[in-house]
Amino acid sequence: MQGMARPSVHLDYPVHERTLDNGLRVVVSPDPATPSVAVNIWYDVGSRHEVSRRTGFAHLFEHLMFQGSAHVEPAQHIAILEAAGARANATTSFDRTNYYESGPAGLLDLALWLEADRLGTLPTALDQANLDNQREVVKEEKRQRYDNVPYGDTLQHLLALAFPAGHPYSHPTIGSMEDLDAASLDDVRTFFETHYMPNNAVLTIVGDVTPDQAWARAERYFSPIAARTQPPRRTTPPLPALTGSPRTELEQPVPSDAVYLCWRLPAMDSRAYDALRLAFDVLGDGQTSRLYRALVRDSDLAESADSGTLGLIDGTSLGFVVARARDETTAEQLEAALREHVALFLAEGPTADELTRARAQHERVTLQNLAALANRADLLSGYTVLCDNPELVNQRLAQVLGLTDTDVVLTSQYLLRLENCATLVYHSTL
Repeated sequence: MQGMARPSVHLDYPVHERTLDNGLRVVVSPDPATPSVAVNIWYDVGSRHEVSRRTGFAHLFEHLMFQGSAHVEPAQHIAILEAAGARANATTSFDRTNYYESGPAGLLDLALWLEADRLGTLPTALDQANLDNQREVVKEEKRQRYDNVPYGDTLQHLLALAFPAGHPYSHPTIGSMEDLDAASLDDVRTFFETHYMPNNAVLTIVGDVTPDQAWARAERYFSPIAARTQPPRRTTPPLPALTGSPRTELEQPVPSDAVYLCWRLPAMDSRAYDALRLAFDVLGDGQTSRLYRALVRDSDLAESADSGTLGLIDGTSLGFVVARARDETTAEQLEAALREHVALFLAEGPTADELTRARAQHERVTLQNLAALANRADLLSGYTVLCDNPELVNQRLAQVLGLTDTDVVLTSQYLLRLENCATLVYHSTL
C-alpha cells in the first residue's frame, strides 16, 4: 500500500466577512461571472438543540418561517420571490436550519428584506391558526416520508442503535408527533425567542455583488433587529466505539430483505472522518465500488449495495453500509456476505486504484457543488456556523485529497471493526 496523497488542489474563491453590531455574521463571496446572486442564512439550531418532550421544533420552524411576518401575508414569502424569478426553500438538519434564495442579481434587496422581516417580526404572525396548520403539514410529511414508504424508518432505528437515549442525536429531525401535538403557542414562541436572533445566525451572499454593496444592504435590512442572549453552547463528548453488537430486526412489508451495518465515526470536522469518508466511498459508492461488484454483479446476492456517512459536528458522526437482497437471498446470507467483504476490506485495505477513483469522485462532486452559486453560499454558511471558518470553502478539498492511502487504511482498521458495528435487519413480509 502506497502512502502517496493526491497533489493539492488550489481553490481561491474570494471570502470576505464582517459582523454587524447586533452580532449577525455576514459572509460575502463576489462572483461577477453571471448577473446572479444567492442569499443563504443559517441559524445555529437543529434537532440536537431540542430538549426532552419538545422534539421536532427546529423542523417545525422551517415551515412556520414561511407563514408570514409583519409585512408579508401567510404563504406569500416564496410566491413573492418566485414572481421575481427566484428559487427559494429551506432545510433542517441535526445541526442547523437554513433558508435560501437565488436568482437574478436584482433580487438581492428583496431577498434580504424578506429574510430580515421574518427574523425581526415573525412572532406578530405566529398565531394558533398558523401553528395548527403547519403542525398538520409536518405530520403529513412524516406520514409520506417516514411512515408509509418502504424503509422510511431506517434512520430512526439507526439513531436508536448508535446513540443512547437522551443524546442530542438520538432522535430524527422530524421529531415526535406526540411532542408536536402537545406544543402550545407559548412553547413555540419561546423556541423562536431562544434560537432565532441575528447573533445566532450567519448570512452569506454570493454572486454579482461587491463586498461594500453587500455590507450596506445587510446593514440596512438587519441592523434594526436587536441581539438577544444566545442559548448556552452545547457540546457533547465523542462517544466510544459501539460494543455488544447492538441489533434490531424488523418484519415489515418492504420490497426485499435489507441489512444495514452502522458504526460511530468521529465528528465531521476531523481528519479521521475525512479518511473514513474515502473508505466508505471505496466500499459502496457507485457501481464500481467493492460491495456493488461483490454482491450485485459477481454473486447476484443483492439487488443493490451502498454505503454512506452522516457527518455531524457535535462529537460523533455515523457511517453505514447497506444491501438489499434478491428474492432468492435470505437476510442471513446477505448479512454474512456484507460482513465478509467488510472484513476483507479491513484485512487487505483498498487498492491504489480504488482510492484514486474515490478521490477523483470526491473532487468532481466538490467542484460541481462549488460551481453553483447557491451551493457555494450554503457551504460558506455551513463552514462558518459549524467550523467557525468560511475559508474552509477553499481548503477542504485539499485537506481530503491530502490524505494518504495509509491514513485511510489505518483509520479504517481502527474504527470500522466488525465488533464495533450495530446491525439493522429488515425481513420482508411480502
